[in-house]
Amino acid sequence: MRIISGTLKGRVLKTGSGPGYRPATGKVREAIFSMLHGQIEDWSRVQVLDLFAGSGAVGLEALSRGACTAVFVENDARAVKILQENLQRLQIAVNRAKLIKKDAESFLARKAEHGFELVFVDPPYGRNLLNQVLPGIISQGWLLPRGVLCAEVESRLQVTPETYPGLDLIKDKHYGQTRILMWQKTS
Repeated sequence: MRIISGTLKGRVLKTGSGPGYRPATGKVREAIFSMLHGQIEDWSRVQVLDLFAGSGAVGLEALSRGACTAVFVENDARAVKILQENLQRLQIAVNRAKLIKKDAESFLARKAEHGFELVFVDPPYGRNLLNQVLPGIISQGWLLPRGVLCAEVESRLQVTPETYPGLDLIKDKHYGQTRILMWQKTS
């Protein structure tokens, strides 16, 4: 897998394989960032929260495109090791990236010290974790007003995107087995 665009374009990312590993394909990442193009005007001011980060492909793509910082939250020990290797291989400055080894639900249970302009959520398929973490993202202040929340989930996941108070659905697209949902925080 490679970084698609930006300062790190073409650089190779290490990914895992086996049960539970499902790195965002280039096609899906390209679709996500194409959707974000109209939502984010100045990447240099964007702070990114990447939940269920896995290999870090989506957060690293955001850094490559100019995001000022990214916080990666991942609980799986193998994925954490791969993400650490990717950060080192790409020589991402420690002041631009922070890796937190914790499950997303525990991480989101506390009040945010500061919010993020962009939050990615890419939970393992088949566990309905999106519906479990969205309330914490909203109620604990992890997403700033006018910030964008992007979720990559399985296409068959039952989500009623309009039911989350404080979020306006701006995109809902299917790419084979993958569904991309994008909201903007209203207040």
